[in-house]
Amino acid sequence: MSWNPTHDGTPETLIIPRARDIGGFEVRRALPAPQRQMVGPFIFFDQMGPAEFITEGGIDVRPHPHIGLGTVTYLYQGEFEHRDSLGTHQMIYPGEVNWMTAGRGVTHSERTSARTRRTRHSLFGVQTWIALPEDREDMAPDFEHHAREALPMISDSGVEARLILGTAYRQTSPVTMQSETFYLDVTLQPDRPWPLPDDHEDRGLYIIQGSVEIAGETYEAGRMMIFRPGDRISVKAGPQGARLMALGGATLGESRYIWWNFVSSSKDRIEEAKEAWKAADWENGPFRLPPGDESEHIPISLELDRTFRRG
Repeated sequence: MSWNPTHDGTPETLIIPRARDIGGFEVRRALPAPQRQMVGPFIFFDQMGPAEFITEGGIDVRPHPHIGLGTVTYLYQGEFEHRDSLGTHQMIYPGEVNWMTAGRGVTHSERTSARTRRTRHSLFGVQTWIALPEDREDMAPDFEHHAREALPMISDSGVEARLILGTAYRQTSPVTMQSETFYLDVTLQPDRPWPLPDDHEDRGLYIIQGSVEIAGETYEAGRMMIFRPGDRISVKAGPQGARLMALGGATLGESRYIWWNFVSSSKDRIEEAKEAWKAADWENGPFRLPPGDESEHIPISLELDRTFRRG
């Protein structure tokens, strides 16, 4: 494919991620941010790592609930062992996709496997949440895993782009989406230009490694930029090259409330989910614990922010 950048546009919004602890492991959270809650349907964006673990170390995200969203996990290094209340037990490795649609309610855990803990290992990746359209918020939960080889590759001299979700450059990912979306893992060789897709309403870039130049300004790793609809954007990699995550899609017509791991257009729906998780009635309530990981769960902490954020 031949790239033909024709216009340089400046970012409308620049986000510097905040550090957050997710249980002994620090992430960089770009979304939601005070400047912007969502990019298209993307309502949460965490960079995990890069981190090194000595023997026996690893990640233990205990079982926890979600409603009203889909989670996508994508790794550059390392692995996760995923279990959920649908009965899924799935490893994920670099370049693969775990896509879990919470819908009306699902519970899952993510841990470093026992096998990996026996040696020194690393972890580096991104986890995002995608808000579901209002008429799909209470759909039945679902899970999909797609191997690296199943994801379309869009290549040109000095450019490699793997399409994780949605559509871009006349290619379509096999992952089932509920709204218009695109999500790309892009690697650029030094000084190589690349045009951001211009056929989506809302578009953003997150710099994983290296740096880029846009409209004469240089942006370093760990920055998210969001662009005006309709602008034709050309990105040029810095002298060390760059690795980017490009994301966006159609904006949702309704605002979203966010509380802990819950996303919904209805505050009442979030209150119902909160009370159900507090009750911990795994037999009769709406939530179940993942088979094979039922000995513990993350309770709702009294220290959680009691206010709702609205997207």
